[in-house]
Amino acid sequence: MTPPETPQAPDMQVAGIASPAVSFSVATLRKRSDFLLAARAKRQAMPGFILQARQRSTAEPDDSQIRIGYTCSKKIGNAVARNRAKRRLREIAHAVIPVQGKSGWDYVLIGRKLETATRNYQVMVQDLETAIDKIHQPRKPKQ
Repeated sequence: MTPPETPQAPDMQVAGIASPAVSFSVATLRKRSDFLLAARAKRQAMPGFILQARQRSTAEPDDSQIRIGYTCSKKIGNAVARNRAKRRLREIAHAVIPVQGKSGWDYVLIGRKLETATRNYQVMVQDLETAIDKIHQPRKPKQ
């Protein structure tokens, strides 16, 4: 049995416009080494998660793409709780990263116990927007 096709409006097929669900290109971090490099870079703690971000060097392949990773340790809870937290992190990332993220950067979202799964969705989106703004602000020199 084949899955049903997604109906598309005729004008979208002619114009070659992709459906809104796939209108951005964000790759997922999969290698442990990428997560370790992000762990040594900039970070911003928020109530519902921790954001780590690093700018990739020009020598690395695919330096024009945004990449994002998600981490939820066993401190969060059992597999159900960890998966719920990761799903929420994925959703806020898909809402914010394509708009505010910068190409050539890796972002890692780390879930927090209780807060990631229970915090209001809109508040978490605002937290991620704030965290990305803070990450990309130039550092002020210490006096």
